[in-house]
Amino acid sequence: MYNYISGKLISKTPAYAVIETGGIGYEIRITLSTYSAIKENTDCKLFTHLYVKEDLQMLYGFQSEREKKAFLQLISVSGIGPSTALMVLSSLSVSEFVEAVNSENVGIIQSVKGIGAKTAKRLILELKDKLGQEIAGSSQSSPSAANLEAGQLSQKKEEVLQALIILGLSKAVAEKGLQTIIKKYGNTLSIEEMIKLTLKHN
Repeated sequence: MYNYISGKLISKTPAYAVIETGGIGYEIRITLSTYSAIKENTDCKLFTHLYVKEDLQMLYGFQSEREKKAFLQLISVSGIGPSTALMVLSSLSVSEFVEAVNSENVGIIQSVKGIGAKTAKRLILELKDKLGQEIAGSSQSSPSAANLEAGQLSQKKEEVLQALIILGLSKAVAEKGLQTIIKKYGNTLSIEEMIKLTLKHN
């Protein structure tokens, strides 16, 4: 229904963005790579998918068409809903996801929270011959964050925790996992890196 939405990015979190166009603010669920790529108070274009099921309607948005196509391929697999698909694309880049499927690397896919060995094998079986070259292209890595002052770090941790909770972790598990990651890797990680590492840790 919506191929893309283009307008001014009013606000963003690691879990969703608000784009205003035509006097309407659209709340759109996003992946971590999209979060890293878009900038507030600038013109923004997201390729979107409207998910409709019973009484639920949710917009999902992606920085590129290849990320959107990967999302659509994921939700075509039995047992993979949009939340799980978003979790996959927030834990792995599109290229990492494609490589894991094509090389039948169950372990990499199973490292995503909420995906067990059985689901990982089914995902590989159903998608191995479906992922085209337009999806398998190279992806850009997000730059690491610079050193932050205490106030900025606190705000960053809060954004990370909110995203982890939206992605399905309990508050207690998210807080414990994030503390472990910061203790192990330091506090100069980007928000995207913190979320990815915490998801893999859990």
